[in-house]
Amino acid sequence: MGREGNRPPQRLADINQRLATLTAEQRIDWALAHLPGEQVLSSSFGAQAAVSLHMVTVRRSDVPVVLVDTGYLFPQTWEFVRELSERLRLNLHTYRAAISPVQMEARYGELWMQGRDAIRFYNRMRKVEPMQRALAELAAGTWITGIRRQQSESRSQIDFVELRDGCFKLHPLADWRDRDIWAYLKAHDLPYHPLWHDGYVSIGDTHSTTRWSEGMREEDTRFSGLVRNAGCMREPHQKFPSSNGGECLAVLPSAAQESAAVDTENDRRPVSTPARPPTTRKETMP
Repeated sequence: MGREGNRPPQRLADINQRLATLTAEQRIDWALAHLPGEQVLSSSFGAQAAVSLHMVTVRRSDVPVVLVDTGYLFPQTWEFVRELSERLRLNLHTYRAAISPVQMEARYGELWMQGRDAIRFYNRMRKVEPMQRALAELAAGTWITGIRRQQSESRSQIDFVELRDGCFKLHPLADWRDRDIWAYLKAHDLPYHPLWHDGYVSIGDTHSTTRWSEGMREEDTRFSGLVRNAGCMREPHQKFPSSNGGECLAVLPSAAQESAAVDTENDRRPVSTPARPPTTRKETMP
C-alpha cells in the first residue's frame, strides 16, 4: 500500500487486516515505508523493552526513542537505559514533568497514596503530559510502541495500528505472547531488565512496584491496594505548572486516558499469575 503524496493512509480496518498476516518485523518495515511524518518509538525500559528497541532500531538506527522519566524510576532502570543506549546506540530523548518530584510532593503530597483519582492525576502529570509534549516537539506522525494484547484486559483488543489525535500509533507486537518475547531475546542475545531476575515482572516507579510472589496477579505488583484507599482525596480539577512556565488546569483523565497514560509502560506481563523468567545471561557492553 503506497502513500499518495503526503496524505496518510486510510481504511484502518483494511490496514489492520493486512498487518495481521505479517510478522512483527514486516509490520515495522511497512510502517516505516508507508505511515506519514516523523516516526517515534516510546519505551519505559521495562522488563522486556529490549525487544521493541532492537527490532525498530536495526531498521532505522536514528529513530527518536522517547523515555518519560517520572522522577521515581529505579536505579536499575537507569542502568538498563545506559546498557541498551550504548549497545543499540539509541537516539534517546528523555522527557519529564513540568515540576520536579519535590515540588509535586510539596504541593500535593504523595499522590500515589491518595486513592484512584489521585493516581490518575499523578499519571496525567508525570506520564501523559510529558509524552504528549514529546510527540509534539518531535513532530511525530507515527508513534511506535511495544504493548501487547496479552498484557492486560484493557489491551486485549488493540489493533496493530490506530489513529489517535492525528497521529498513527503502531503496535507491531500486539499479537505476541510471552514465549515470543523470550525467543526473540534469546535469539538476539538481549537482556531482560536487571530487576526481572529479582522477581519483578512489572517495573515502573519505586513507590508503587513490588516483587511478584506466589498467588499474586501481575496487577497486584503495581500500586498494590492503593486504588482502594479513598482517603485524602483531592478535587478533580487541580493546577500545576505547564511546560511553558505558566499555570494550566489539569483535569483528571477518564479511564481511557488513564490507560493511555501507561502506554509508555510497554513491557508489562499478563494480569494472570506470571511465570518465573528463564535465566538469561546479562549483556556485555560492546
